[in-house]
Amino acid sequence: MHSHEAHTQNFYFIVQLILVFPFIISFISYFVGVVLSNQHKKQWPYFRTLFWILGHVCAMLSLIGPLAELAHINFSAHMVGHLLLGMLAPLLIALSAPITLFLRAIPVKMARFISCILRNSYFRFVSNPIIASILNVGGLWLLYTTPLFNMMHENSVLYILIHFHIFLAGYLFTISFIYIDPTPHQLSFVFRSIVLLVALTAHSILSKYIYAYPPSQVSAEQAEQGAMIMYYGGDLIEIALVFILFYQWFKRTRNTVFAKAIT
Repeated sequence: MHSHEAHTQNFYFIVQLILVFPFIISFISYFVGVVLSNQHKKQWPYFRTLFWILGHVCAMLSLIGPLAELAHINFSAHMVGHLLLGMLAPLLIALSAPITLFLRAIPVKMARFISCILRNSYFRFVSNPIIASILNVGGLWLLYTTPLFNMMHENSVLYILIHFHIFLAGYLFTISFIYIDPTPHQLSFVFRSIVLLVALTAHSILSKYIYAYPPSQVSAEQAEQGAMIMYYGGDLIEIALVFILFYQWFKRTRNTVFAKAIT
């Protein structure tokens, strides 16, 4: 019995290391980029670096350590991890402007080449708010309303892939609505606001659905607690996202009005 438990713990630890390893690499790479950028250009803002640190801390807390281990048996802990990995970490990392830093740190010719890649039709397609919302919120509906949730905890490869998807879809969702890094295919504030409203509504409805219809093998009590965490915790992060979008809209409108006034 003890040997089996030790084997299980070692197995979970290996899975956690696989999940957290890319974040460790990206965490270090950002600081290398800051050093390279500061050598030739003006000082990189400290608050951007702080967002990067906080975003990676949130992601890694959800992937390795006590919270990640508890999430295997406790739905409330799982939902806290979902908020950290799929919502808060992507928002904080987006605010750290990693693409801007990357383009500043590399040679000019390579930066131009990367910029051309970002303009192609594929990135235009996946960065559309509608597609990003389907990948993010639609993926969550698929996870929590099908057997996929239980399958994830029984298959390590699926577990790893789903967690990577949760983060990447959350990050893509965030940057499709708020433009921090260079965005070649920008869409109107009206369009993004409407799609965001629909996406946030779908996320809220999902939390209520989980409250009423728990995933299989999740107790009603755990489902109710997890759903409330998803609903109220998600609201706080969503408010921040909406605030940033509307603040950017206000700045753009104010600048446009001011430009017309002086011409």
